[in-house]
Amino acid sequence: MLQPETDEDGAPFWEYAARHELRVQSCAQCSTLRFPPRPCCPQCQSFDSEWQRMSGRGRIWSYVVPHPPLLPDYAAQAPYNAVVVELSDAPHIRLVGNVVASPGAPLNSVDPARLRIGARVQVTFAEDGGTTLPRWLLERP
Repeated sequence: MLQPETDEDGAPFWEYAARHELRVQSCAQCSTLRFPPRPCCPQCQSFDSEWQRMSGRGRIWSYVVPHPPLLPDYAAQAPYNAVVVELSDAPHIRLVGNVVASPGAPLNSVDPARLRIGARVQVTFAEDGGTTLPRWLLERP
């Protein structure tokens, strides 16, 4: 499986995910939430940041069901979904992931026909190749 490339700014996101916490970087000066993480606040240009815990709730903003040809590690799991989730706590922040049927379920555990733009989701976390990834559960399965 593809593993995320971590950098100094994004490393805390993955550290919190390993503890099953969904957190987003925020400016310590003006409280602007930002994702992806970066060193400087786009609002006030401060370099001071902190990580704010999110509720883990959101809605599907967009999704796709990839079709072959796929990378070999993913071809065996097709059909699966890739979603963009808009966070309820911060609608301007969107995270990419997958909707699964239950924590730890495979990527292809949800029938793509059940996905809808606007469907409410809740974060869950899954180990994948040594990295803890945020995944999403439909609130009304």
